[in-house]
Amino acid sequence: MKCALVTGGSRGIGRSISIKMASMGYYVLVNYKGNEEAAKQTLVQIKENGGNGELMRFDVSDREEIKKVLGGWIENNTDNAIEVLINNAGIKDDGLMIFMKDEQWDSVLKTNLDGFFQVTRLVLHGMLTKKYGRIVNVVSLSGLKGLPGQTNYSAAKAGIIGATKALAQEVARKGITVNAVAPGFIKTDMTEGLNEKELRAPERRSTRAEYTLTDSRGGSRPGWSTASIRPSCTGSSSAPAISA
Repeated sequence: MKCALVTGGSRGIGRSISIKMASMGYYVLVNYKGNEEAAKQTLVQIKENGGNGELMRFDVSDREEIKKVLGGWIENNTDNAIEVLINNAGIKDDGLMIFMKDEQWDSVLKTNLDGFFQVTRLVLHGMLTKKYGRIVNVVSLSGLKGLPGQTNYSAAKAGIIGATKALAQEVARKGITVNAVAPGFIKTDMTEGLNEKELRAPERRSTRAEYTLTDSRGGSRPGWSTASIRPSCTGSSSAPAISA
């Protein structure tokens, strides 16, 4: 059974990705931190569309919890490989740097950047053994251009972009690709209150989090490009999040 893990998969972009991955034939591990009701709704939609999966509750900023929950699942499911990892979980806690508290900086970096590292490193072992894997990191235009009031978030996403390029080179010869997609302005809970004009792509409208995930050849199987950082047009419902 081929599996896909989507962190932060219970709402917004993560929910749409989870549902689409299931429609592509993956058994989806829907990660969530605390909103169990939203996670259950995502799983219901997956099954209503003919897919299957399960919920996986852990906080991506908690190293020990990741080892216990995700590590435990991997140990107990040696025949079920996680072929695709979507690092989507993230938080923001905005404020001008001069007024930013240590906790604001630490929590955003731990969830967005450290979470990427902890989850990816754990899943990577299985991918290297199988000599196949697709890792897609959901970043942000904030990480590409920076955004006033988001030095913490911009730093975290820029860090993931750099790590994406580095890791892609480390594992490319093992049949593993690593890419990132930077969505434009998507209407989700997380973007509420942000300035849409500063985040939207040129000459595009905003859209809701409804994605069509296809590979670089237009099929349902991931392609072979790697180390790409792709801004996603905000006026389109298509995102190359599995173009790895």
